Amino acid sequence: VMLPLKEKDKPIVQKLLSAGCCARCVLRFCCVSAQAAYRQPQQVTLAFYSTAAESTEGNSNDAAVSEPPSKRVKLEPSGTDAPSEEAAAGPAAAAEPCVCVVCLGILQDLCGPTPAVKVSEKVKAEKYEFDTLVLSVSLPAQLCVREHSCWLHVKKEMREKSMAVDKDDIIQVKEAFKWVMQGLVAKELGGVAVSPFEVAVGFTHPETDADCHFLASTCADCFKPTKNKQSVFTRMAVVKALEKIADAKFLKHYASPPAQPTSSCSPQDVQCLHASVFVAGRYNKFCRSLPQTPWVIDGERRMESSVEELIAAPLLSSFRADGFNFSSSGREDVDVRTLGNGRPFAMELLNPHRSRLSRVEMKQLQETINKSSDKIRVRDLQIVSREAMSRMKEGEEEKTKTYTALVWTQKPIQSEDIAFIDDIKDLTLDQKTPLRVLHRRALAVRQRVVHSMNTRFLDSHHFYLGLKTQAGTYIKEFVHGDFGRTKPNLCVLLKTDTDILELDVEVRRKTIESEILIHSDILKSLLFR
Repeated sequence: VMLPLKEKDKPIVQKLLSAGCCARCVLRFCCVSAQAAYRQPQQVTLAFYSTAAESTEGNSNDAAVSEPPSKRVKLEPSGTDAPSEEAAAGPAAAAEPCVCVVCLGILQDLCGPTPAVKVSEKVKAEKYEFDTLVLSVSLPAQLCVREHSCWLHVKKEMREKSMAVDKDDIIQVKEAFKWVMQGLVAKELGGVAVSPFEVAVGFTHPETDADCHFLASTCADCFKPTKNKQSVFTRMAVVKALEKIADAKFLKHYASPPAQPTSSCSPQDVQCLHASVFVAGRYNKFCRSLPQTPWVIDGERRMESSVEELIAAPLLSSFRADGFNFSSSGREDVDVRTLGNGRPFAMELLNPHRSRLSRVEMKQLQETINKSSDKIRVRDLQIVSREAMSRMKEGEEEKTKTYTALVWTQKPIQSEDIAFIDDIKDLTLDQKTPLRVLHRRALAVRQRVVHSMNTRFLDSHHFYLGLKTQAGTYIKEFVHGDFGRTKPNLCVLLKTDTDILELDVEVRRKTIESEILIHSDILKSLLFR
């Protein structure tokens, strides 16, 4: 692999090696962005440096170092890098390898085939099914201080060599680590590119934790305690402080180049996290004693189950997820049935160990949910995107809802007494927040429209009332008036006290163009025909 290092880079390379930088950190400070260069065994890279140092002064300033080194080349200036397994054929280090003063060993022994195997074994033990691997890295904040120190160490020499390099041009430790490890871990796990799976690796280095402490006195405003952070010396706070501190002030408090550490970083436990999977569909509720979500009042649970739990249990089991978030297009009261084609719902499955089910498996899962209880039924169960899930909530307030209510009247009635209700169109209501929801909704007067109504006489004190209303209309309060908080109401229209005994919401399926429903681009022609 060609290393794009030129003649003028040689003094910088030697200065970095002498300061105790590892082979990969030298590449970073020389702003080498070729990923393949970092994947080379470090002994091979050091041999390149050695070859470059021994080359004749007759080389052109624009000549890149590209000749492979002899296996017998002596490494210079000393064994600053740990020999890697890949470089077994390379020269053996004469002395005990030193830990890099900048990356604290992260790009040395903690970055290669052996660490990749350890990470992979952890992932395999968790039994995740995934397609794409995304590696995330958490590094000790003191690495920023050490990098700044080393940058000041070579900055003057870079300017003298007319190297137009800014500190931001230096390749980050995190990027170099990923360039080496991402492919190795993915190869071990056999992943291919379809769905995201994150493997998080982190490192600590207690020996150098105090490296950041001087910044707290020189840039106090950058370090503010927060509830969720164990230390004020977060990576972001340290970076902010280093941007503000003057070079002279930094050098007054911290050595340049950094002091040689005696140990490498310690790897933390590998954390695995699969991106959420979103499952959507429609549900019917046939029970008048089943809340949509768990019903807890004053810390005490009411009702033994809920719609969300009846649906979630089989989904969590099939996808082997750690948890879920449930949402739906509206909600019904505990004593209201949901009929018709069903209410659209979506469920975000958190950290699923399995991310894909076939159409047959999804159909079987739907049947499992439906067989588990006679209180609910689901249909159109499908895996969708996050964007599709958000579309379900769009325009929810603009929807028209259809209801059927069983109404009781205090005074005896005949069918002709209620016939006029069928002729009422687009009746505007002023609804003050109902007393029954005032504990969780702000006090306000909301205008809602009852588009149309129809009646079916039952007996002298009962009739069925069908309504088409604007979404968000409180139907119960329209029927009984809620002590006059809804105006007008059915009591006023019929000139007698009325109450609601039963309520059903009838969900009708619209066309694809007008339906604000979660749908899959692949399945929509099948599901909405």
